[in-house]
Amino acid sequence: MHRLFATIPVLMLSAATAFAQPSKPAAKKDLVEFEMMTSPEVKAALAAGKTTALVYTGGTEQRGPQNVNGGHTLMGRETVRTIALKLGNAIALPVLPYTPNNASATLPGTIGLTPEILAMVLERITDEAIKTGFKNVILMGDHGGGQGQPNTYAEVAKKLDARYAPQGMHVYFCDEVYAKANADFDKMLEAKGLPRSSHAGIPDTSEMLYLGGDKGWVRKELIPTAVGNPVPPPGQRGRGRQGGGDAAATGAAGTPPETGAPAGERGRGRGQQPADPNAPPRINNGISGDARPSTAALGKQIFDLKVEYAVKQIQGFLSNQKTTPQ
Repeated sequence: MHRLFATIPVLMLSAATAFAQPSKPAAKKDLVEFEMMTSPEVKAALAAGKTTALVYTGGTEQRGPQNVNGGHTLMGRETVRTIALKLGNAIALPVLPYTPNNASATLPGTIGLTPEILAMVLERITDEAIKTGFKNVILMGDHGGGQGQPNTYAEVAKKLDARYAPQGMHVYFCDEVYAKANADFDKMLEAKGLPRSSHAGIPDTSEMLYLGGDKGWVRKELIPTAVGNPVPPPGQRGRGRQGGGDAAATGAAGTPPETGAPAGERGRGRGQQPADPNAPPRINNGISGDARPSTAALGKQIFDLKVEYAVKQIQGFLSNQKTTPQ
């Protein structure tokens, strides 16, 4: 019995010591986030061949009643970090939290840039990345703002690649992480018999559930009522995901048409026909489509598509350098 009582303090001390141990730091090979690295670590990574900088933009905008406003940026951090890990030769720069969009007092939550300001920011970040020692810079975005026509990312990449290519450095726009991944996921949803949705709908809500369902990214109790304005079939709506924003049913870039569009154009998106006067009243809760079927499993599918498409496209960019004379 005496031995038992003597053992208890030792066990308690061992347990307390175990709980007090700090979490194991990430292995050096797993350090791919620029903002989480020290200066010597960045220098060592560059020397070891991690010479591709990933410039990923997020966005700050209302995402319906159920999703937090920073969704694009939060998803972007996880996406670009995973892309960098899978590439093995890249470092993810801090995700830019603002992209082309328009604020609204009716649906507060959106803070946006103009395409011109985004272009200047992307150009400056790229120049700074190359000064740091990166040989390749990849521009990508989680939000549709700036990815329409004209495409801000593509224009900046073309301009800067022409400037740096003679020096053996390159700048690329990776569009498949957004356009192709979202288009293919929409087809997958249709094949499953699920309703069309866009901004704050099934794709957004599902991915946020998968990546941050336990982190407060989604108000799960509101998903059963997360339904907005219907999304018309392709060809009967504005530019949607491929246009200047991914809030086709809430206006040009997150601003409700009823409050943000010029007189005589309210009730229609960019490129759409005038609103049907016999149509039911718009809900205007920030959701385009129906987010109620959203699940973490669907979120994993769209997340995996984005990562897979980006990695493949970027690898193609880099391998083409080796086969194309400079």
